[in-house]
Order: sequence, then structure tokens, then C-alpha cells
Amino acid sequence: MTVNRRRFLSASALAGTLVATAATTAAAAPVPTPPRGGPAPRVTTGADRLAADGWRQLAGRRVGVLSNPTGVLNDQVHVVDSLVQAGLEPVAVFGPEHGFRGSAQAGGSEGDYPDPRTGVPVYDTYGVDIDKLTDLFRKADIEMMVFDIADAGARFYTYIWSMYQAMVAAARLGIKFLVLDRPNPVGGEAYGPMLDPAYSSFVGLRPIVQQHGMTVGELARYFAAELLPGDGVELAELEVVGMRGWRRRHVFADTGLLWTPPSPNMPTPDTAAVYPGTCLFEGTVFSEGRGTTRPFEIVGAPEVDWRWQEELASHGLPGVAFRECYYVPTFGKFEGETCGGVQVTVTDPYRFDPIRTGVDLIVTAKRLYPDLFAWREDNFIDKLTGSDRFRTMVDAGATTDDVVGSWQDELAEFRRKRQPYLLYR
Repeated sequence: MTVNRRRFLSASALAGTLVATAATTAAAAPVPTPPRGGPAPRVTTGADRLAADGWRQLAGRRVGVLSNPTGVLNDQVHVVDSLVQAGLEPVAVFGPEHGFRGSAQAGGSEGDYPDPRTGVPVYDTYGVDIDKLTDLFRKADIEMMVFDIADAGARFYTYIWSMYQAMVAAARLGIKFLVLDRPNPVGGEAYGPMLDPAYSSFVGLRPIVQQHGMTVGELARYFAAELLPGDGVELAELEVVGMRGWRRRHVFADTGLLWTPPSPNMPTPDTAAVYPGTCLFEGTVFSEGRGTTRPFEIVGAPEVDWRWQEELASHGLPGVAFRECYYVPTFGKFEGETCGGVQVTVTDPYRFDPIRTGVDLIVTAKRLYPDLFAWREDNFIDKLTGSDRFRTMVDAGATTDDVVGSWQDELAEFRRKRQPYLLYR
């Protein structure tokens, strides 16, 4: 399919929607940034903007929706339910990891079924390849694919790769792709290493850094211009319905929005804040806190003692505090066993670097507990960090500063490269 690359982004029919060509840096309309600690501006999501206009852009179109429980309006009605109530029933809904209604645990989904509430057919996209996804889109005879999922801001959170695969499938079929933008709950700053394509997996399908600091709308623009051509496709049309009121420095508490858990083990915005760093424990034998009420905020293992907390506290990492804690996971690693560890609490989200913190947790644990700490046998840590560099450096005795310093050049290059696709200041 031959498409003029300048057409892959289209202007929105809604006044003020934030969309620009790939070669242009676009920004939201200026919104005064409140003093830290003052009242936050109310963020209006892309979905709420489209709903306020009566979903007119979707009228008369055969629409597919890729969404999950986070695709809710300000009144907490799901966008699919709102569309059906407005008489604009989607022809199909597609569910990512954890499922459309969000009932499945990590690595699971809900399968294919008619949605009990609306009767709309739901198709499971988690674990399917792009050929299968293309077939599903063709079967549903979709004219427009709508993506509305709240991301968590980390490369290994799989929703952005569901979006990427859906973009490729839409490009193959000449389907318009529309993204309803939502806040990145951990803000707009980028941190961490770049993915080496040799380590591509569904926790990192294409090269971006570990904490990308982009909204899903911005990522869609980046994907369309920088990555989809590598798959030999170009979108016929990409449209992003932008937010009002979101700024790059905002964390979720600044948005005024209600939190909807994007997955069963991300119950609060506090979880999202630490997740880009503490998810690295999924690549180790240590518990990442699954089976507790504070997954990813609590990490540890049997026989870990107070020394870990004392050592970490002495490092003076900015924006974070560590509490010695003991817990018994109800499922996951060390189910039913007493673990010692730390609870990671963000005290200043504007200064906190989750990936430096995650690296320091691991470097310190390996040094203090050499007989307890180990990587998973499948070296899953390499997929999470995007290469074998982190693992080999830690095994060789590298310091936290050594590890973090090793990716600064590629991080700077990513920050430069993403700039034309950013929509918010």
C-alpha cells in the first residue's frame, strides 16, 4: 500500500485536538502550571472530549474498539457502553492482556465471547500474532479502529504493544486508527536503557527506552513515523484525540481523575510510580510483591533481613523512602512463606527516578545476599531491561552509577528522537 507519509496524521474534527504532522512538534494549548502542592488542573481525556461531542466522529462508521476497564469516561461509564447507549454500537471489541473487562491475571486474558452487557462480540488479542489480528479485523469488517487504554508508562507494560500490533494490522487493511489519549501516570520524563532488537518480545516489541515518558497518543505518532515503516507498512490515517490540561510534569495525582486499575496488580497510582523500576524483580528469584496488597511496592524474599532497608536508606536516593517489612504472599513467588524485604514509597514524585531506584535495589540485594539473590533461569531480566547488559554488569560487580551511566547516550538520543511526536509541554 502506498500512502503519502504526510497524511498519516490528520487534523481532528474537534477544535483544539492535539495532532500534528510527523515533522512538526505540537503542543497543548497553554495551561498555567499550578504551584507545587496547589490545586491541580482538571484533565479532560480524549474519550471525554469525543463523548461530549456525541461521538459524532464515529457516526456511520463500522468501528472496532481495543480497550479494557481503563477506557472509562469521567462519569465512570465505559466508552463501549457509552457508544451503545448513544446508538453507535461497535461491530467488535478487542481485549488485551487481562481481558476487555479486566478479570484475568498477568499473562492471561478472557478469550472470545459476546459481551454480556452490550452483546458486542469480544475478541481476545493477547498472544495472537499480527497475521491473526489482521484476520480478526478483516472478519469484523472494520472501517475504523479506536484505541482507548490507560498505559502505565513502562516499556514492558504490554498494552502499548497491543496498540502497535493493532496499528500494523490497520495499516495492512487501510483502516483509520484513532487514539483517545490519556495521561501517562508517571509523567512525561524518559528514563532507562533502549531495547536491543535482538531481545524483542511482547514485554518490549520495538526499540524504545524502559520508561518512555509518552502518552499513548504520542507513542502512536512515534510508532507510525519511526517504527511501522520497519514492518513495511504505513497507516492510511492516524488521528489522536488529545487531552486538555495535561502537562509533562504531571503525575497522576495532578490530573484530578479517578484511578482505574489498568491490571489486577496495579491497584493504585502508587504502584504505577514504582513499577518501571521494581518490575525488574520479575526477572529475579525475589518476590515482586504479587500476592500482597502492595504489589511492586513491596519486594523481598525469605531470609532477607533489616540490613537491606538500612543500606538502601543510607544511599540518599531522591524522592523515595524504604521501610523494613515482612509479608506472606497469598499467590505468586513464595506463596504462603514469610518474606523479609522493603516497602518502596515515593515521597517526591517530581524528583523520583524509578529505574535508578530499581537498579539500586537489585545491586544492593546481590551484594548483601549473594546466597539468596539470583536471576530467573530463563534470564527474563534481559527481556525486561532490553539486553543482557544490565545482568552482566551487575554480575561483574558494577555499581548503580556504573549501570545507570551505561545508557545515558542512548537515552539522550531517544529523548531527541521522540521530540517531534510530543503533544504536550
